[in-house]
Amino acid sequence: MPTRGFEGAIFDVDGVLVDSPHERAWRDSLQELMETRWAGIRDRTSWAPDRFTPQVYQQVMSGKPRMSGAIAALEHFGVPDASARAEEYAARKQDMVVELIEAGQFEAYPDALRFVLAVKAAGIPTAAASSSKNAGLFLRQIRLDTFAEEQGLHYDVVRPGLSLLDFFDADISGRDFKQGKPHPEIFLTAASELGVAPEHCFVVEDAASGVQAAKAGGMAALGLARADDEQLLADAKADLVVTSLDQVDVALLARHELARRTS
Repeated sequence: MPTRGFEGAIFDVDGVLVDSPHERAWRDSLQELMETRWAGIRDRTSWAPDRFTPQVYQQVMSGKPRMSGAIAALEHFGVPDASARAEEYAARKQDMVVELIEAGQFEAYPDALRFVLAVKAAGIPTAAASSSKNAGLFLRQIRLDTFAEEQGLHYDVVRPGLSLLDFFDADISGRDFKQGKPHPEIFLTAASELGVAPEHCFVVEDAASGVQAAKAGGMAALGLARADDEQLLADAKADLVVTSLDQVDVALLARHELARRTS
C-alpha cells in the first residue's frame, strides 16, 4: 500500500466535468439516419426512438472512442452491416455535436469545478484524459476565474482569464490510442505526463469502462454516478462511488484515501 498521499488526479471530461451534448448527438443522429438514409433497414433492427435511453448510452457507448461507440450502438440495436455503417453514423454525430457545442448547448457541473479547484489547491497535479476529440472545445469555453468569483472561492491557483483547459497540468484528451477503455493506456499516459507513478494517481470516471481502465492501470478509481448507475460503477470495482463530487473528502486525499465527507 502507498505510504503517502495522492500525487496525481486524472479526470474524464464528458459526464464528469461537463454535461455534454454527446448523448443527445448520438441519439438524434441515429434517429435522423433511421428516418432518412437508413429507412429501408429500420424494420430489420430493434431501434426505436424511445429505446435509445440514457442507460443505453451509459452502458454501451460512454467512454469509448467515436468509431468504437458508433459500432457498439449499431450492434446493440442489431443494425445490419454495423461496421460498414459506423463511419457514416460517427461522422453525422460529430457534425451534430460540434453544432451543439458552438451553440452553447452544454454546461460544466458546479460540483466538478469546485472539486478540481480544491484538488489543485491541495497541491495535487491534475490531468484531463477523455476519449473524446471534442473535449478541448468544452474545456476552452469554461472560465474558472468567473466560476470561482461567483462561488466566492479564493484559491491561489486561479488567475484572471483562466479556462478549464489552461487549468490542467496535462491534457491528453482526444488522442488516438491503440486500445480504448477498458484498456488503461489513456490513463497510464496521463500519469506519465504528470510524472507520477500510477499507484499514486486517482481517476474520476462516470463510465464502467473508465473505472475498469483505471483499476487495470493500478490506479484508484472514483466512480461518479450521475445517471443513477451506482451499482454499475461499484460492480466495475470503483474504490468509491458518489453521486456528487461535493461528497468527496478532499483532505483525506493527502492520506491516499478516497472517502466520503462525514459532514
